[in-house]
Amino acid sequence: MRKITYCQAINEAMTQEMECDPAVFAYGIGVPDHKRVFGSTNGLLERFGTERCFDTPLSEDAMTGFGLGAAINGARPIHIHMRVDFLLLAMNQLANMVSSYRYMSGGKLKVPLVIRAVIGRGWGQAFQHSKTMHCCFAHIPGLKVVMPTTPADAKGLLISAIRDDNPVIVIEHRWLYYAVDEVPEGDYSVPIGQPNILLPGSDITIVATSWMNVEALRAAKIMKKRHDVSVEVVDVRSAAPLEDDIIVDSVNKTGHCIIADNDWIHCGFSAEIAARIAEKCFGKLKSPVNRLGFAFTPCPCTRALENLFYPNATDIIRAIEEKLHLEETELSGENFYTYENKFKGPF
Repeated sequence: MRKITYCQAINEAMTQEMECDPAVFAYGIGVPDHKRVFGSTNGLLERFGTERCFDTPLSEDAMTGFGLGAAINGARPIHIHMRVDFLLLAMNQLANMVSSYRYMSGGKLKVPLVIRAVIGRGWGQAFQHSKTMHCCFAHIPGLKVVMPTTPADAKGLLISAIRDDNPVIVIEHRWLYYAVDEVPEGDYSVPIGQPNILLPGSDITIVATSWMNVEALRAAKIMKKRHDVSVEVVDVRSAAPLEDDIIVDSVNKTGHCIIADNDWIHCGFSAEIAARIAEKCFGKLKSPVNRLGFAFTPCPCTRALENLFYPNATDIIRAIEEKLHLEETELSGENFYTYENKFKGPF
């Protein structure tokens, strides 16, 4: 099986689905320009023309309504946002219209609308380009929300989203665009709603979302080397719907759990996971569930403060050490991920 990047996997999913189904089209701000949404829409304009790959005005609310209208009339639009922060301008459409149409029509109308939204830090983007918002979207009945971490999941989940007859928000972390892994060439899909075990372990469970899976895997490797602690890493993959059997089974096995969410903790998605674990694993828990996430403040602009805002592998290591009553290990000789190194792994 060949290896491609996360970004190439997204592009391949869109290309294959647009070739298979003429009802699929892609649109959004910057979709056909020279940058092609960080390269994820490369080749679409040339292959499918301006009727199926086109730019839009700076009007997120109107353009989301346009996608809704196209979807209920038989098309399968893919609306692409270079930043999830600006998707908030379409919250009226999402919360009051897009999410409700199948319900209000008694199931007679389908809403096969996909919204791709890019998240992730970098370049001192500060408080207007740093949110994730999956907890807000997942809170709304009628919306599906997926957060692929691996390139194979990026392709498989996007294909599932495009084929789904319900609106699906696909949240993509910008740093993951450089991840490289084996991805099937042909037609395949990944079921929406099922977590995935990225790393089996026996001593403690890390439940993570999006980029925090990368940090969790790095922390797990260091914990094994320095403390001989076996960490199980569970990738949520889907915020809504969410089948939690894999998470529950993992925590029942290890007895310890840390939730590493790529978002704020207060009233966040990590609270939903923690509540489910408390309800379903209460008799097996050896310690309280811990949560890691963004600092509860608007994201700073300067790099030093930005580094404190975002949780990382070091924070996970220290949380595991505290939970398991281990002495802090020296980390000065370890390598950690930064955007400056143009992240290429570990998948």
